[in-house]
Amino acid sequence: MLCPYCGFDESNVLESRDAQEGRATRRRRECIRCQKRFTTYEKVGNIELKVIKKDGRVEDYQRQKLERCFEKACWKMSEEERTKLIDEIEMKLLNWPSVEIPSTEIGKMVMERLKGIDPVAYIRFATIYLNITSVDGFEKLVSDYKTKQGGKKDGGQK
Repeated sequence: MLCPYCGFDESNVLESRDAQEGRATRRRRECIRCQKRFTTYEKVGNIELKVIKKDGRVEDYQRQKLERCFEKACWKMSEEERTKLIDEIEMKLLNWPSVEIPSTEIGKMVMERLKGIDPVAYIRFATIYLNITSVDGFEKLVSDYKTKQGGKKDGGQK
């Protein structure tokens, strides 16, 4: 690690601790040459994920797109809850057998997570994701959801 003051490449680590909720390590260092102290942060570099779109194009994965989807579908949910859901989905994406993931699989992951926690958010997302443009299509989606839930009644007020 280069010293920001003199550029020397050797330093001693004086202290290490978790930072950014365990996603990074904060290290307090002291330069061997000039004896000045500085702080560094160590993070795991993510694998560059690629998304295969329905039309065959490949583009870089963008977390912001998932954030926008969750923001629209789960507007009553706190930002912290949405972030946790997105983190869970990203963990599944990082454990995918390939760095190229079909967008349809990402959509399915989102729908499965929403189905279990917020039926209304699930319906909102599924309407857009499945490109439902008619009342009949919407009614079928709701009917299918109810059938798959085994007729469970959910007051679902959040």
